Amino acid sequence: MSSQPILLRPAQETDAWVLSAIHIAAIKALPTTFYNRQELLAWRNYRNHPDGASILKHLKLPTIWVAIAQENITGFASYIADELIALYVHPHYQSQGIGRTLVEHFFHSAKQQGVDRVFTTASLYAEGFYLRLGFTPINTVPHHLGKGLIVPVIEMTKELK
Repeated sequence: MSSQPILLRPAQETDAWVLSAIHIAAIKALPTTFYNRQELLAWRNYRNHPDGASILKHLKLPTIWVAIAQENITGFASYIADELIALYVHPHYQSQGIGRTLVEHFFHSAKQQGVDRVFTTASLYAEGFYLRLGFTPINTVPHHLGKGLIVPVIEMTKELK
């Protein structure tokens, strides 16, 4: 855990390039343990270089929160009401509590809206992370990537108290 404070704020359109860079870097850092290289390439939308316009096509700006640590955007989460849609932390900043902080912010926001149960769909890599945060698996389901690739992911839920 980092001793530096983690600040959260709503994403701005000017953050799009950095969000895309984080998305690509996080997926590039994954080993081929659960998904092969072609599947990981598809997961990052066949991009090797950031493209802010592309990420804003997949995620709506009003649903994105960014984490700032050490004066850098280090990760982001996208969510609506009861569903965590996306969570990515740059590999250089992982294991510093950034992902946990973003997810806890999602929990808090959901509770403020009267939600008592939240959901996410996790990659096989992220299942352990979500289990540590109190999520329970519901079902393994197919996730459709580009060019017809389909990979398994895990639907998960957590009751908020």
